[in-house]
Amino acid sequence: MTMAQRIGFGTQIRKSPFFDATLRWGATGFSVYNHMYIPRDFGDPVQNYWNLVTAAILCDVAVERQIEITGPDAAQFVQMLTPRDLSQMAVGQCKYVLITNTEGGILNDPIVLRLGKDHFWFSLADSDILLWAQGLAVHSGLDVTICEPDVSPLQLQGPRSGEVMKALFGDSILDLRYFWLRELDLDGIPLVVSRTGWSSELGYELYLCDGTRGDDLWEKIMAAGAPFGLQPGHTSTIRRIEAGLLSYHADMDADTNPYELGLGRLVDLDTDFIGKAALARIRDQGIRRKQVGLVIDGPPLSGPNTVFWTVKKDGASIGTVTSAVYSPRLDQNIALALIAAEHAVLGDRVDILVDDQPARARIVDRPFYDPKKTRPKAELKAG
Repeated sequence: MTMAQRIGFGTQIRKSPFFDATLRWGATGFSVYNHMYIPRDFGDPVQNYWNLVTAAILCDVAVERQIEITGPDAAQFVQMLTPRDLSQMAVGQCKYVLITNTEGGILNDPIVLRLGKDHFWFSLADSDILLWAQGLAVHSGLDVTICEPDVSPLQLQGPRSGEVMKALFGDSILDLRYFWLRELDLDGIPLVVSRTGWSSELGYELYLCDGTRGDDLWEKIMAAGAPFGLQPGHTSTIRRIEAGLLSYHADMDADTNPYELGLGRLVDLDTDFIGKAALARIRDQGIRRKQVGLVIDGPPLSGPNTVFWTVKKDGASIGTVTSAVYSPRLDQNIALALIAAEHAVLGDRVDILVDDQPARARIVDRPFYDPKKTRPKAELKAG
């Protein structure tokens, strides 16, 4: 028996409504995210990547738990949580936002969905924002109700995902715009569907609103997708690093601020939110660290990094590699790193300790592929 087989979890780690379906369809490995199992292994991760970028994959991402905020003051409370200006956000729209603490550190980077005038969801990365939001509400003086609803998303991602959606919902689904949502019903299964996803490919998220229908929904999607090459899969580390998509606890945490990540566009200091004074000070004083891309010399990495690798310049430590992987499409080892701002010079060479082995790397811009995001924004055609 391996060490992995000896490690077990009790009922405190939840299973998603799709858990049994993912086992039937070949999931062999899981990790824990937001106190829930998430499939991380359907076989070769490189094949999973090619399935994603050439056809389509279906991923159980029910771990993206929802915080539901409703009530007469819901819009004001939601704005208090994030530095991004949401004053013009329409019903039916989705936005990528940051949630910041009083020091301007990032607590989460969810998608916020506006389902009604006074009805919002935050689709979370891996941190306990439900408790943060409920705690803030206690003395806020605002009339809001905050809970975790019975909502579990799937991601359908890849260039043929639109054809799968058309087979499921008809031509009308092709009118759904990038970062917008629609409430739908699939043979009695209640859903919210959005044109979003964590892949930077054309894709959709299907938010199941009845946890008893997980098996039904999974099987219906897989059956509809069979003619288009749909495969079961997991979120692709390769593709997300190519796209410069961030992973909470890896590329950022509560000690990382938006300006260090080049996300100043998500900070509007004319709005009122938690962390406003701190972020105004950081903007004025400048940052000490900056996120950069790296191309690392040497043979293909055997897999993603599982620890933070040290970045050195002239023998001195200047930061860490936060995410690294080999890209088969680019035929390069690519990485995201947080380094001292004065050393963040495009084209400069640095040294990396890759699992304690020295390697050379070059500082580059990111994202590494499709910087204008033409793939996820692709126009869909009926026919």
